Amino acid sequence: MQNIIRREDIELLAPAGNWDCLKAAVANGANACYFGVEKFNARARAENFKMDELPEIMAFLHLYGVKGFVTFNILVFEDELNEARKLVEACIAAGVDALIVQDLGLVKLIREISPDFPIHGSTQMTITSPEAVEFTKPFDLERVVLGRENSLKEIKKIGDTAKLPMEVFVHGALCVSYSGQCLTSEMWGGRSANRGECAQACRLPYDLMVDGVEKPMGNVAYLLSPKDLAAIDIVPELIEAGVTSFKIEGRLKSPEYVANVVSKYRAAIDKYFDGVDAKPSKVELRELQQSFSRGFTHGFLDGTNNKTLLDGTFPKSRGVFLGTVKKVMPTAVLVELDSPLKRGDGIVFDAGDPTQKEEGGRVYDILTKGRKVEGEVERGLYEIVMGRNDVNLKRIHVGDRVWKTNDPELNKRLRKTFETEKPYHTFPLAVHVSGKAGEHLKTTWVDLGTNHAVSIQSEPLLETALKRPLTHESLHDQLGRLGGTLYYLEPGQLTVDLAGDVIIPMSELNRMRREAVEQLTTLRMVPPVYTKRNVDAYADSHLVKNRKQPLLTALCRSLEQIEAAAQTDVDFLYADFEFVKQYPDAVKLAHRFGKKIALATMRIHMPDENGVLALIAKAKPDAILVRNTGALYYYLSRREEISIPLIGDFSLNVSNHKTADLFLECGMERVTASYDLNIQQMVDLLENADSPNMEVVIHQHMPMFHTEHCVYCTFLSEGTDHTNCGTPCEESRISLKDRVGFSHPVRVDTGCRNTVYNAIDQSGAEYLREFMDLGVGSFRIEFLEEEAERVQEVIRLYRQAMRGEITGTQVWRTLKATNQLGVTRGQLTK
Repeated sequence: MQNIIRREDIELLAPAGNWDCLKAAVANGANACYFGVEKFNARARAENFKMDELPEIMAFLHLYGVKGFVTFNILVFEDELNEARKLVEACIAAGVDALIVQDLGLVKLIREISPDFPIHGSTQMTITSPEAVEFTKPFDLERVVLGRENSLKEIKKIGDTAKLPMEVFVHGALCVSYSGQCLTSEMWGGRSANRGECAQACRLPYDLMVDGVEKPMGNVAYLLSPKDLAAIDIVPELIEAGVTSFKIEGRLKSPEYVANVVSKYRAAIDKYFDGVDAKPSKVELRELQQSFSRGFTHGFLDGTNNKTLLDGTFPKSRGVFLGTVKKVMPTAVLVELDSPLKRGDGIVFDAGDPTQKEEGGRVYDILTKGRKVEGEVERGLYEIVMGRNDVNLKRIHVGDRVWKTNDPELNKRLRKTFETEKPYHTFPLAVHVSGKAGEHLKTTWVDLGTNHAVSIQSEPLLETALKRPLTHESLHDQLGRLGGTLYYLEPGQLTVDLAGDVIIPMSELNRMRREAVEQLTTLRMVPPVYTKRNVDAYADSHLVKNRKQPLLTALCRSLEQIEAAAQTDVDFLYADFEFVKQYPDAVKLAHRFGKKIALATMRIHMPDENGVLALIAKAKPDAILVRNTGALYYYLSRREEISIPLIGDFSLNVSNHKTADLFLECGMERVTASYDLNIQQMVDLLENADSPNMEVVIHQHMPMFHTEHCVYCTFLSEGTDHTNCGTPCEESRISLKDRVGFSHPVRVDTGCRNTVYNAIDQSGAEYLREFMDLGVGSFRIEFLEEEAERVQEVIRLYRQAMRGEITGTQVWRTLKATNQLGVTRGQLTK
């Protein structure tokens, strides 16, 4: 029997970067808000709230029956665990409804503090399959936020299989990279996206290099800058796919944006349950575009279509497309309008190169054949006169696109929704009145929204009425005077049980009403109570190490590299190939030279991709390099049939000893430290972690973007996805050339996902001795496109350094001298 979906089962979840945004969300119909507190959240650039504001925030939200979720969706470094503990304790005390968490070590800490405090698995956990959801269940997560890359079909499959409430992004900016898997800001600027400091490198222009030659792209330069997600026209499909929380992105956006988007999705959800056509009107879509739009897309909700994800000609919000310039006149611009325009609107003239200063400003007048037009114009040919000195008409050209970037009238209307002294919402009461002469009048007041009940009785006794006795009408007239409060009383919700004709002063009824309202209002703001234990975040630190001789391992991305590395004294090999069909050959090759080898899973695990994991196991490697929790659950749940040792890779985001312990306790042989750590953070981690069972990548090309968006399919094919693209990735090699002139290689994996690697390899050789002293059990070198000779040279240098024959500095300088692009010290020095 199919489950009936009720209106109250669907949550509309709004972002809030400040108090005005919080008010805008509540006023316009959000069921829940999410917000950050100080530094521990993924929007470091938002205003964010202070820890001591939490009680006030939660009281305000709970007053209106709105839930409040605190974003703790970043990695927690080792020296921050005590600070993290304090924020968790503050959230528990304030009655926060849930923490949105990325770091599994933080999940472990929260469960040590409180077994019943709600946790939501953030989208930065990269949960994209039923297996990844299953992995979270021992930690009793209340819900998971799925990756933006999941389609409606996949969302339904995950929900039907894993049976945990699902939160899905429905509107706002799209990251081109999988959340939790983007290291570009970290690599180029020491600003980690996993710490809320994303520098938006995906919004920069790049040249497309195909086999080393630049491909002419016209005005398409923003090869990694997606449009904005807008799923308002598929709200019914999302509800029926099992989405229980509709999440709006935008903690850096304005309160007008929040008011606009929340109100539109509130209306669409309500229309669905009212049985009305939920499709948005043209006006509603235009207003959404006006608040913020780089162009709208369903993202991956309809499945992968690489042709619709990005526009490529601009990286920032444009607003509403107005039309094109037909003629530049001495004092005006003649424009063929496709959308409404009026005096005071802000517009910009788009000449096709957003890197240059663009002309724009306020509309001063609108003319038709030289005559002024009053009010708003809809469509047609009009002369637009700009404000004095706003634009240089000589820089505007026929054919330029025109966009409306600002609509003061819309913003004013949106602000009115939350800039008011009146309550944003009111709630129904049920009141029962009883009594008889000589006794106190008794009233029971029930807040029907919360089921809170209070009893208020009169101070004076009821008297026999000689005239004008209390009636249902007179009682409703007095007790229903609730203007300016959170409540209203319908006549049908007042029941009266009075014996005979009785009377009491009207002033007493007013006092009783005020007292009841005050008590019920206070009850709404009482925080929920959770268990809270006192814990020492470092009680489980591994200060005593069971040291062993460290291994030197090498990750190879071709059979030629495997063959070269296998002929050195490297201790262990990894194969990370674009196509898993080559994996059995890699295993045979390594074993021919007497070397053990692990095969890498893909970074992402989607529904219906278990076949790839089975093929990896079938190749009979000596270990499997696990890169996501979905793959980890797959192998752990099949331990009886697949007993191959498991090694955790960097993409599991191990940045504190609790995360390392969690994965080791699952049964992993060793885990790899996160790439987000600088030298001090790495040292802090290694001091407290079980470092002999940890691996540190000491040499690599940093994998920066990891994305479902295929650059090969988008720009080298007429197709839309892997089913019809013609696999140009098997014929050509793409790289993206940045503004500095470096070309960053783009590689595909078996799932057709792209990884953009940093052009320059990086070395942590100078810290090798320090890491060895801290008991690190394994050091890894990673290769990308290196020839066999280079592979052997790099391995030889690191082996010499591990033996103490040369210093780490000598390794670094030698590598730099023999590499055309040089070698960077990478994120460890940030």
